[in-house]
Amino acid sequence: MRRPRASAKGEAPMATAVTGSGNAGDPWILTTPPGKSEFEAWRDEDADPPALVVQVGTTQLRYYLRCIDDLHAMLKERGDWVPLGNADEQKPAQDGTVEAWGRSPGNPVGGWYGLKKGLRGRFGNYVPPVLEALGLAEVEHNARNNRMRAR
Repeated sequence: MRRPRASAKGEAPMATAVTGSGNAGDPWILTTPPGKSEFEAWRDEDADPPALVVQVGTTQLRYYLRCIDDLHAMLKERGDWVPLGNADEQKPAQDGTVEAWGRSPGNPVGGWYGLKKGLRGRFGNYVPPVLEALGLAEVEHNARNNRMRAR
């Protein structure tokens, strides 16, 4: 699936058509914000705790399902563009980014939204496209330094 690109910093792309219904049998087929990698995502509401599952090749990442609502609330509160950031769990996240917020002791879960140690990072890479697909956020699709804001 081809993703639209923002033409200039701060100008959001047009809405993207997304395939899938967001459950395990019919996952959303999404791409990372730069549009270089495709992945699947779905809600697993029966998991303990309920999870947003992201399948990237053979690797499966899981985040608290509430990350969707919590991230949307944070973006609404900030009211402007927020840089995504993107870092593996073992690397520090840049301050002020979605990635840093997704692992901050100050967020609603008091730390990591990622559920599996060693695979808790990349929050700023995989969760923003889900919010975009749900119509909750606008996400830039430049080659690098992308941002998002609430709708």
